[in-house]
Amino acid sequence: QVKLVESGGGLVERGGSLRLSCAASISVFGAYDIGWYRQAPGNHRELVAQITFRDKITYADSVKGRFTISREDVKSTSYLQMNSLQPEDTAVYYCNARCGGSECWLRPGPYWGQGTQVTVSS
Repeated sequence: QVKLVESGGGLVERGGSLRLSCAASISVFGAYDIGWYRQAPGNHRELVAQITFRDKITYADSVKGRFTISREDVKSTSYLQMNSLQPEDTAVYYCNARCGGSECWLRPGPYWGQGTQVTVSS
């Protein structure tokens, strides 16, 4: 069974930084598109950043220039570096994996982690 585990969340002051990690129990991690989402109380879950299996990267406008998504396929891990954090970035952050290449057709997903809380104080 595919499992995603996020870590690295916590409490940080305005302007601070955090680095989230998403470790996956997927043998062909490199064939998956990875997305980082967040959900604040009372809000819908929104896409923050995505990196495809071909390393195409997109960001939500609200985080462009502050957040950086990356992946390390040999470790089956994705990262979300978050700088210049603001109180409006406070949310539970989730990792998502969805099959993008051909090697993952047996387990296409999508799969979700349990989330990690990020709180930015003002």
